[in-house]
Amino acid sequence: MAPSGSRNIRGGCRRVLYWIPVLFICLIVAWSYYAYVLQLCIETVENLGEKIVYLLAYHVLFILFVWSYWQTIFTKPMNPLKEFHLSHSDKELLEREDRGESQQEILRRISKDLPIYTRTTSGAIRYCERCHLVKPDRCHHCSVCDKCILKMDHHCPWVNNCVGFSNYKFFTLFLAYSLLYCLFITATDLQYFVQFWTNGLPDTQAKFHIMFLFFASSMFSVSLASLFAYHCWLVCKNRSTLEVFRAPAFRHGTDKNGFSLGVSKNLRQVFGDEKKYWLLPVFSSQGDGCSFPTCLVNQDPEQPASPSGHAAAKSTEGETHPFPAKPLRESQSRLLSNGQTWTDSEGPEDKDRQGTSNPALTIEKET
Repeated sequence: MAPSGSRNIRGGCRRVLYWIPVLFICLIVAWSYYAYVLQLCIETVENLGEKIVYLLAYHVLFILFVWSYWQTIFTKPMNPLKEFHLSHSDKELLEREDRGESQQEILRRISKDLPIYTRTTSGAIRYCERCHLVKPDRCHHCSVCDKCILKMDHHCPWVNNCVGFSNYKFFTLFLAYSLLYCLFITATDLQYFVQFWTNGLPDTQAKFHIMFLFFASSMFSVSLASLFAYHCWLVCKNRSTLEVFRAPAFRHGTDKNGFSLGVSKNLRQVFGDEKKYWLLPVFSSQGDGCSFPTCLVNQDPEQPASPSGHAAAKSTEGETHPFPAKPLRESQSRLLSNGQTWTDSEGPEDKDRQGTSNPALTIEKET
């Protein structure tokens, strides 16, 4: 068989295997629905009012849980815009050059008009050789998806998808509603679980479903609570899982709080400005995933600001680009040696921006 055919077979097998964790979760959820609705509520609970309340509350949580899980799985991760991709001629030119200085000059020309503030730890432009693009801020290459993912947090096997800019809100809501789902089942099943051990339940198959339902929901509650608390902390700090392990590097050096704007604004980055959509698994995050407001200070922005950070950078007129405006503090504007700033327009027009270049660029190889 041809090598390409073997690769296609191996790729197909891997794609099937990647769905096994999702199938496992779906089977657990399907069984929990059967055990709770039929075996507990309908067969075991005798009080009609209690039965109605349990069923109504359960189905509300069940719908929100399944809806957010579906959105997390089937929302495609967003990739960098075409402005970040190298043209065919630039790609050939970059591949032909062996000297680092020549490659730096090519990347300098390409990236000078892009809204990029992060660098490698050595101060180089972040470039992906597999996708042939200059990486936007907070973008990383996923080895499983073999793509560059905007604001990548991690690749989650339980959803068989990359968690990033397009579905991070859905993933957070999935954790929240799955935790509430498990806690609700644990709380309402507790009295019948106690009756199981005191021989207070009829000797039917329902008693075994009730016992295993309590064990499963309580164990999942513990693991989900820790994971949900961790991602709540990430949202409040405006960091991703990858940025916790490796702080983003800017032109002045690494800064773990480089994208943090304070708890309130950080929440709006993920959930949006309209609070009526916060609890619904519909997309409402701010921005386009390619550029983000930054706060380049070496302290936690939730602490009192330094005296030098009282003024915002002045706006300038420049070439028009389809990227959103970036509010900068004075501490950040001092880092932009060529006077690079972002402007806020008062009308619906595109935002204006003046570009800059990095005098010491090299290629970052990240896969």
